[in-house]
Amino acid sequence: MAKFDPRGRKVKILATVGPASRDPDMLRKLFRAGVDAFRVNMSHGEHEVHAETIAAIRAMEKEFGHPIAIFCDLQGPKLRVGKFKGGKAVIRHSGHFTLDRNPEPGDETRVELPHPELFGLLEKDQRLLINDGKIQLKVIRADENEILCSAVVGGVISDRKGVNVPDAEIPIPALTEKDRRDLAFAVQQGADWIGLSFVQRPEDLAEARKLMGGYGALCAKIEKPMAIRRLDEILEMCDGVMVARGDLGVELNPEEVPPLQKKIVNKARTLGKPVIVATQMLESMIESPAPTRAEVSDVANAVYDGADAVMLSAETAAGEWPEEAVTIMDRICVQVERDELYLGRVRLLDTPPDSTTADALSHACMTIADTVPIAAITVFTGSGSTARRVARERPSVPMLVLTPSVRTARRMALLWGAHAVTTKDIGSFEEMIAKGKRMALRHGFGKAGSKLIALAGVPFGTPGSTNLLHVVTLAGDELDKHKGS
Repeated sequence: MAKFDPRGRKVKILATVGPASRDPDMLRKLFRAGVDAFRVNMSHGEHEVHAETIAAIRAMEKEFGHPIAIFCDLQGPKLRVGKFKGGKAVIRHSGHFTLDRNPEPGDETRVELPHPELFGLLEKDQRLLINDGKIQLKVIRADENEILCSAVVGGVISDRKGVNVPDAEIPIPALTEKDRRDLAFAVQQGADWIGLSFVQRPEDLAEARKLMGGYGALCAKIEKPMAIRRLDEILEMCDGVMVARGDLGVELNPEEVPPLQKKIVNKARTLGKPVIVATQMLESMIESPAPTRAEVSDVANAVYDGADAVMLSAETAAGEWPEEAVTIMDRICVQVERDELYLGRVRLLDTPPDSTTADALSHACMTIADTVPIAAITVFTGSGSTARRVARERPSVPMLVLTPSVRTARRMALLWGAHAVTTKDIGSFEEMIAKGKRMALRHGFGKAGSKLIALAGVPFGTPGSTNLLHVVTLAGDELDKHKGS
């Protein structure tokens, strides 16, 4: 078995797999460089190729003896225009342009919009953004057959370019037929996280949850302004959230995105749900071996905000420098966490414990670690809920999460501060203490004389029973005394 060393940082790295990185040797390099979880983008590629990628990641997981999360990201309902004569046209700046239901190829005055649900929905002065916002239209008049617009910003438009509608809630489900097929595939492949795109309302999550059948965790991707209005309800319905700044940045003014990012991160953290900051974090590294200073600051700010994970998209999927992008992102995260101001920054957010024993003990772990020299917090959990409670407090020391569930261990790969290990369940207090000590030494969390916090629930194996906190000291002969599992 290959050697795996704990990352030495608490924030996690999610990297997208694509043509530049799906080779097993490159996946191994990315994992060694710092990747904790891999994103499979269902918008591109065939199921056969994705299955090979997932199999390679699972083989690598076995090779290194460390759980790795697989995040299958669904495409979602992408609105697109139809086709043009010759493949493209030029919309005149300040001119008129019509979107209609006529399937004939378009020209500089009109094109088909093959989405009947939009006709009769849009109102005067609402915006339509085409090709990632490069073309901006404003509605003059809309009826059941035509949407007449004025071109606020014109330009070249070509076949099947994407359309964003930022000012209206679109009455289409978050899951298309393709998404349903992709979701069934992801569940069959044992994906640990499912990313649901273009969430507008909490109801969008219900169908995905039902189709998942209890397998995997559901991540709501926040990329529509409409989702912000019902953010609290959406967060209650999901297991985690992604700040998907790509489409969010298209539909909002650029200056609106940074404060919204902080708002989403804070709300997710308050609920103890993992939050991922994504899109264009090291965008220039698609072509350049080094990032811009602004990109470095962007990644650092997400870490200072207390995000659970930061994500690489095209940088690792299709870029020329995938390993270097991961290496630099890892270095940024480590450097920020070494800053003496870091802990104070991530704790600026008040996360008062709920009035439960589990929350009170999780909060106590943080205060003990701040008061007494503690090497790690050892969390015994079946579902992972105890680990999420502890992570919400952003303790000063890492968590060693011990669980009998491989599925839980993999999900922890996107949780701040968690180093998960799968191990046999425990049956007694003495066994808990012995196993906690042994695993801490085996995985490099402490040495002779180090103190650990052990957090668990009695009776053991009972979900939601966290009620025990114990501080132990590691002896020099613990590893020798307790060889075996």
